[in-house]
Amino acid sequence: MAGVAGLAMAASLPFSAAFADDEKVLRVGMTVADVPQTTGQANQGGEGTRFIGLTLYDALINWDLSKSEVPSVLRPGLATEWSVDDDTQTVWTFKLREGVKFHDGSDFTADAVVWNLEKLLNKESPQYDASQAAQASQWFGAIASYEKIDDMTVAITTKEPDATFPYQIAGIMYSSPAQWDKLGGDWGKFAQEPSGTGPFMLDRLVPRERAELVKNPNYWDPDRVPASDRVILMCMPDASTRVAALLSGQVDFIEAPSPDAVPRLKSSGMQIVTNVYPHIWPYQLSYQPDSPFLDLKVRKAANLAIDRESLSQFLGGLAVPAKGQVTEGHPWFGNPTFDITYDPEQALSLMQEAGYGPDKPLHIKLLISTSGSGQMQPLPMNEFIAENLTAVGFDVEFEVFEWEALRARRRAGAMAPENEGADGLNNSWAFWDPNIGILQAAASDMTPPRGFNWGGYSNPEIDELAKKAKVAFDPAEQDKLLGEIHTKMVDDAMWIWVVHDLNPRALGPNVKGFVQAQNWYQDLTPVYVDN
Repeated sequence: MAGVAGLAMAASLPFSAAFADDEKVLRVGMTVADVPQTTGQANQGGEGTRFIGLTLYDALINWDLSKSEVPSVLRPGLATEWSVDDDTQTVWTFKLREGVKFHDGSDFTADAVVWNLEKLLNKESPQYDASQAAQASQWFGAIASYEKIDDMTVAITTKEPDATFPYQIAGIMYSSPAQWDKLGGDWGKFAQEPSGTGPFMLDRLVPRERAELVKNPNYWDPDRVPASDRVILMCMPDASTRVAALLSGQVDFIEAPSPDAVPRLKSSGMQIVTNVYPHIWPYQLSYQPDSPFLDLKVRKAANLAIDRESLSQFLGGLAVPAKGQVTEGHPWFGNPTFDITYDPEQALSLMQEAGYGPDKPLHIKLLISTSGSGQMQPLPMNEFIAENLTAVGFDVEFEVFEWEALRARRRAGAMAPENEGADGLNNSWAFWDPNIGILQAAASDMTPPRGFNWGGYSNPEIDELAKKAKVAFDPAEQDKLLGEIHTKMVDDAMWIWVVHDLNPRALGPNVKGFVQAQNWYQDLTPVYVDN
């Protein structure tokens, strides 16, 4: 039914697309089922940030998404420079960019920065928004305090020395206090008329259907004033719906085309764009007292049972087998001794040593999604993997969620009552940020809501290395420590790692300007349809 509904929705596109003849319009088919939250901190995962967070808003530190040939790096955003106090290594000073205005015309100043941090961190402030705070919790956990130094300078103090803090502050977006006041201090009204500093402005919002963005001609960065006058973001969680909409000319750009549709798309003249980027499709495992994955033999067996090469071929070559959290050759890969490969005989032997096998299967319950940000094709992929696991003695049960509902289960942690009985959770994961990719995933003090250690994994050696990496302000030293952590993660089979996807997108033949960065985020400002 989702596909039928999606096709019906796609067929209605021309009705609302009666814009000026000379207006450059880009129509995008997203994988999400609802328009991401527009108030500042987008929901719907990385895709929500990609299409709403980074279009309507900016952070103090932005990502440079202009290059495809090298991994993305941080660059100045609403702050032109930042530094950490040498003595304490906890006080970060941000010099703000002069002349930046919100979409409503009000000025971006230090007062606006403090106001936005209050909306996330201070439950007593009038502007506090629990919904935005939930989405930003992964970014503000290190913050102890903040203060205005002068109109264009802010100091933010972390709870402890943290060399990864610039990556974290890059996730916090800034909404207009003046617009919030104008709308009576109502975030619901603000969602319909949001005001950020970003390169696009919201023109129309239809929940569960579309968001229409228009160019911000006065954007502060002249190099990123949008090439398109209007971008229409369409909710199309069903892959076949997205492909049909692109082939019929109802959209110009789609996320995650289904692998079996790629040959047809290519033969129809569509551009298939892929690139390596820091992303992994894993199962996060539970380490609660009743979890079968407390047994290292079971964890290793599950990793060895999966035929990743065949799965990558099943995905049309749009993914590559994983050997751990990060890709081989990455500065953080290290030197693990556990080789994650396809070895069903060894997997079966390990399961038998643990007391299980095809004649005495081990029941496991995995939480998965129907679609969503970075999930590729989760339903057929999970069915493929279930067959692999069953062959070596697992009895796999899936509990299926809509993407944002699954994220809520992830944020709650395996220890939450609603996750009782869940042995694993299939959530795609990014590792461009060492804090999220490695440290918060593996350190024992980073269970939700503070961090991303969903299952409650604990390894004292990793904890000690994580403490050292957090205060390693020298990049080379930090890379070395992260490599040592990753080595231990793999050797301990901390998660079940499956594939690194190649972030496929399909574009119409007349779409120009798109540069696929090696990042989960992408920049829509240079993209346009050449009519």
